[in-house]
Amino acid sequence: METIELLYVAFSLTLTLAGLSMVGLSVRAYNRTSRQAMFHLSVGFSLIVAAAIGTTVSAFLTDFQNTRTLLSVNYLITTVGYLFVIYSIIIE
Repeated sequence: METIELLYVAFSLTLTLAGLSMVGLSVRAYNRTSRQAMFHLSVGFSLIVAAAIGTTVSAFLTDFQNTRTLLSVNYLITTVGYLFVIYSIIIE
């Protein structure tokens, strides 16, 4: 594995761990408060993490071919995740 691929995996794992921490915190907050905002926040973070994991796995499975499609799908899922995060903030 090349250095750039190792860095990609390292940063993807870091993003995944941080994202899963945010998912856990928002799910715990939802369980404690039953606020819909926390539910939407956890869905948003889950989508962002799923995009990161899915992109990393897909990149290695396809040997980094079709990167435009791969990144487009990543950005679509990540954008929907961020829209959930934004919605959770403004629904008050």
